[in-house]
Amino acid sequence: MHVLPVAPALIFDVGGVILDWNPHYLFDELIADPVKRTQFLTEVCPPAWNAELDRGQRLETAVAERCRQYPDWARYIHAYQQHWVKMLGGMLPGMHQLLGELADSGARLYGLTNWSAETFPIARAAFPILDLFANTIVISGEVGLTKPDPAIFHLALARFGLDPAECLFIDDNPANVSTARHLGMPAVLFAGAQALCEHPGIARYLVTSAASVSPAS
Repeated sequence: MHVLPVAPALIFDVGGVILDWNPHYLFDELIADPVKRTQFLTEVCPPAWNAELDRGQRLETAVAERCRQYPDWARYIHAYQQHWVKMLGGMLPGMHQLLGELADSGARLYGLTNWSAETFPIARAAFPILDLFANTIVISGEVGLTKPDPAIFHLALARFGLDPAECLFIDDNPANVSTARHLGMPAVLFAGAQALCEHPGIARYLVTSAASVSPAS
């Protein structure tokens, strides 16, 4: 068990913690047949394929390769690129307000996300709250490393001059949380904004923020 620092630097995952991203939001609309849709998302453009985009493969190259391999699915493979933004379901409930309150309280906010370098700017444009991490985020597609590889954690800590013991890492993937803890970083498995608000490493900032608000005159 790691001792939580009094005022930890907060390192957030993005997908599954801040933003709701799911290919079904697009392909439930495009592929009506559930059997065909499952085949597409498990065989043609499966999670492992998307993980290569997160690791830095160019989307245009990946799409072209898949179209050659699965020509009968080319229309839908191209849709993965052309209509990518439709896979964004929005902010996770409560996270917009929580991030705003943390920023107002003076909390140090950082990001560490598995995300394509090409599509992250699309997400940032759609959700300006991500500008809170404008200069304090490591995007896997930009560095060619993905969680849970310890190397990307070391890179983020070195880039921002952070001591792992002085951080709190928030992620929805147990493997990523496990790696953070192995590196000596306090970490929490995300289970919703409300539960996160109640975590001591987050709550102390919210109390500070509330206490700094002057009573109405």
